[in-house]
Amino acid sequence: MSKQILSNIDTKLTLEYIINTKESVIFERKWVFKPNWDIGFTPSKVADVIIGMLNAEWGVLVLWINNWVVEDLNSLWNVKLNDYKQIVHDMVTPPCFIQIEEVHIDGKLILFYHVESDKERVFARKDNEKVFFRNWDETKELDRDWVRKLEYDKSIRKFEDEKREDFEEVDFRKSVLDFYKKKINFEWDYNDLLVYRNLAVKEKWKYIYKNSAILLFAENPENSIPSASVRYIRYDWNKQTTGTNLNVVKDERFEWCLPRIIELVKRFLNNVFRDYYYLDLESWKFVKIPEYPEDAWLEWIVNALTHRSYNLQWNVIYIKHFDDRLEISNSWPLPSIVTVENIKETRFSRNPRIARVLSEMWYVRELNEWVNRIYDSMKKSLLSEPEYIDKNDMVTLILKNNISKNDDTISEKTMKEVEKVFITLNDSQKQILNYLIVNKKATLSDFKNKLWISEQMIRDYLKRFSNIIEKDTDKIRDKNAVYKLKK
Repeated sequence: MSKQILSNIDTKLTLEYIINTKESVIFERKWVFKPNWDIGFTPSKVADVIIGMLNAEWGVLVLWINNWVVEDLNSLWNVKLNDYKQIVHDMVTPPCFIQIEEVHIDGKLILFYHVESDKERVFARKDNEKVFFRNWDETKELDRDWVRKLEYDKSIRKFEDEKREDFEEVDFRKSVLDFYKKKINFEWDYNDLLVYRNLAVKEKWKYIYKNSAILLFAENPENSIPSASVRYIRYDWNKQTTGTNLNVVKDERFEWCLPRIIELVKRFLNNVFRDYYYLDLESWKFVKIPEYPEDAWLEWIVNALTHRSYNLQWNVIYIKHFDDRLEISNSWPLPSIVTVENIKETRFSRNPRIARVLSEMWYVRELNEWVNRIYDSMKKSLLSEPEYIDKNDMVTLILKNNISKNDDTISEKTMKEVEKVFITLNDSQKQILNYLIVNKKATLSDFKNKLWISEQMIRDYLKRFSNIIEKDTDKIRDKNAVYKLKK
């Protein structure tokens, strides 16, 4: 039963989905009564959520689930079920189209409110003109300043919805469409799927595709939308130089539909970035730390592809890779309701059609957590907090790499050399390596106090380890030299 599709409008809505899915920008559960039968969400409160979704991206509101248990709306007393069905007509302005679907589960009636975002209009309550906005998993009232900012942001959403009569069906990448159909349990034709998700329209027996469909599924969107691509540049050193001193050592461009770009860039960067290792003293095993954690850079790249201003052409998404940092720049200013200061708490989608599809394909994971995931993954990888710069109509995420300078880490090459020789060493040799792994550095005096063997024997052992141990002096016999495992 849990896998049975409940909705004729949205095929991903199964019983398992509506009960277990985490509430977010695009999904909400509401109940009319609380467990003690006190009044829960009145029609006016449900209207606030619907208005918030209309002003944000899109979404589904499920009524009635009480503490993750499906209740029966037919059991309402002292409340008219019809009031909940008339919410859109009675409480929302300007007029909008929201599909309210009656669903029966084991004889219990629940309602699905299917909300599609509106490109340009801002919606409010009819009775008091209050404007609401869906942010993360909350619905918030906006003041007049924020309403004006929202009006501006909505006015630039038009590009993904523009129709392109010059694009033909043959130019779609069918394997990506197949993947999407499978993800949302869609059984009909490709064109039905695109119309179903507002990515195409049917006019006079002909299908006309929108820019959003081209970006998501075309074999090469660049043929229709210039600069719909990602460019990776690797620089030698920590600065970008030009002219005769040009220090570009690698330059790659990725020009495909958005899901394929994500896959290719993910694979490419995982091969490009270096790995470092530190010793987990509890398990006494080496643990790998990447140069940059995938959760951090992949989240931002997906976000850039999802929300960039594709109408600003001839300016691609840049991934600039320096020795000490990674800079990912997007050719769009932050939406006016989002700032560098509130980016962890506020979200606005410039391309809600694209965002919806990538979310349903699981490229956009947990819509309400992506920024926090970037911060958390950097912290777990012993790296500095990410930085954001919003300048000259471009947003840049900077991930700083101090792994190689972290005293807790060693390189993969050194780690493999240690593992290769460790079982062949005598007790004194093992103690030398153990001491360096635990204490990070040591002098001859440190080793003598620890091992109780002669200085000459220590020197001989250290010389044997010259491929994995380095010292901070050029002198042949320097009693004050500091020894470390090579990075």
